[in-house]
This record gives sequence, C-alpha cells and structure tokens, in this order.
Amino acid sequence: MSATGLEVFDTTLQKTNLWLEDVMEELGPDRKTAWRALGAVLRTVRDRIPLELAAHFGAQLPLLIRGSFYDQWRPSEQPEDWKSLDVFRSRILSELHDIGPVNPDDAARSVFQTVNHYMEPNQVAHVREALPEPVRNIWPDNKSEL
Repeated sequence: MSATGLEVFDTTLQKTNLWLEDVMEELGPDRKTAWRALGAVLRTVRDRIPLELAAHFGAQLPLLIRGSFYDQWRPSEQPEDWKSLDVFRSRILSELHDIGPVNPDDAARSVFQTVNHYMEPNQVAHVREALPEPVRNIWPDNKSEL
C-alpha cells in the first residue's frame, strides 16, 4: 500500500531517505543536518558549474532533492567565478550557520560520496571536472568511472 497515495511521491521519499542515510554516515545521525548539508553542497556546486551542466545534473537527482537543488536558482545569473576552496566552504557554512557546528569539508565529502554512489559515473565526472581543482580534491574519485 502506498504511504502517500502517489507512487511518484513514495519513490522520491524512498530515494531521498537513502541519500540522507548515506550523508548521515559521515555527519552523524541528525536528519535535519544531513538534509541541510545535502542542499547546501548541491546548490554551491550548482552555482559554480556551467548552466547547461547544472540543468542536466539537476535533472538526474531524485525529485525531492531536485527541488532543493533548484531552490532559489536564478539561471539568468552567471555562475560565480570562484576558484578558492575557502569560498566554497563559506558558501556551505552560510547555509548551515543556524544548525550548529558543521565542518564544511565533511559535509561536502559526504554529499560527494553520496552523489558518487547514486548517480551515473560519467555525469559525476563532468560535474567534478567543472569545479576548481581545490574543490575537486575533496571530491573522492568515483572508482566506477568509465
């Protein structure tokens, strides 16, 4: 029996919960922190990669996570031209400031590992390569990349 009455909602809730469980393995058992970290990291990546790549990447995300990814996105604005790991970290922290201390590198690594686990390896490789080298260095290699 469907929990929500709509299979599409049940499916996205199930997939989102799997993603959150993976993020929580690194960040701890707080689901709220995992959800906020997931969104903060994905939106920070979104705002740095080229528009077409961001749209394609976002389309591959589970429906509920996709909503967070696209939240407050203004595609007419060009991605920020930042190359610094410090700017990457500060963007993540700015979204997590009100939920307690979260190490932005741990948040990013946990989200990147989750993306590696659930998304198509070639898509992950394209996104990873579009990021500045210091950020790529904290994104673990996806060993199943072709």
